[in-house]
Amino acid sequence: MPQNVTSDQCTVKPTHIGGQALLEGIMMRGKFNWAVAVREPSGEIYTEEHDLISAKDKHAYLRWPIVRGMWGFYETMALAIKAFGISAEHSGESEEEQLTSKEISITMIAGLLLAVGLFIVLPAVLTNLAVGSSVDRPFTWNIVDGVLRLAAFFAYLWAVSRLKEIRRVFAYHGAEHKTIHAYERGLPLEMDVIQRYGTLHVRCGTSFLLMVMVVAIAVFSLVPGKAILAAWDVDGRGWVLLFNIGIRILLLPLIAGIAYEITVKWAGQRPENPLVKVLLWPGMQLQRLTTAPPDDSMIEVAVAAMNLVVAREQAEAARADGSAVGAPLPEFD
Repeated sequence: MPQNVTSDQCTVKPTHIGGQALLEGIMMRGKFNWAVAVREPSGEIYTEEHDLISAKDKHAYLRWPIVRGMWGFYETMALAIKAFGISAEHSGESEEEQLTSKEISITMIAGLLLAVGLFIVLPAVLTNLAVGSSVDRPFTWNIVDGVLRLAAFFAYLWAVSRLKEIRRVFAYHGAEHKTIHAYERGLPLEMDVIQRYGTLHVRCGTSFLLMVMVVAIAVFSLVPGKAILAAWDVDGRGWVLLFNIGIRILLLPLIAGIAYEITVKWAGQRPENPLVKVLLWPGMQLQRLTTAPPDDSMIEVAVAAMNLVVAREQAEAARADGSAVGAPLPEFD
């Protein structure tokens, strides 16, 4: 970087590379591969990379708007389970502390059930108690349900952010964001450069989840629940509640697809757009709960994962244009 040019003056070129914080590690994902870097108890950084094979490469319909978000949500969850398993295997002090594949699967399933109960079932039950049947007051019911769901989401994030172990994961989350900030500006992935940046990022999964919550309020308000229940000749309060819970679970992939189009495909490619900044401001502020300032050792882990992805991107680009080699990757001093 020229001496007279500051990092803030660098042009931001949004990248498709994204990541995820893990147990004592980070996963980075590119177009062609995904890589995991984990700080082992010995202090060494363990790295592992895999080819990224997506069904979207074989089926064109999976690249359609909204559908691509729905499928991407599924692929992201599947990849998260694999990456979490790798970090769990290499971050434990002993074999007793390391989770088996079965334990990891059980943990993920339990987490999914907890999310459904906390963010779908509980708000619906409380709304039924406070408002009554959604058949009588559908608009009010959906608004109250949405507000309670947002409140549960905020409360959950605040509660887990108080836990010491989770704070370390959130610090690795911050390291991931800082590293991507530097990469998007074409800057060398060096410690002092990366640490200049903040821990908030427009393409963060936290912002995406908040957008899912907001989109859900709009989508559920448009569902003609009263007409559907009347057509089914259903009027019992308990059955109406079950209908509302069921429709929220069934429509979750659609809502995720819409939120993906807003946060990733539109806003993620226009980070400096004033409208984008206003729209995503709440999600950016929410990241203050899910990210924390990382120490230098965490940045080193993030760069180790990023280097594997960037190296693959360069190799594929070189292969495409017939070049022999790509530019060398920066290393820490």
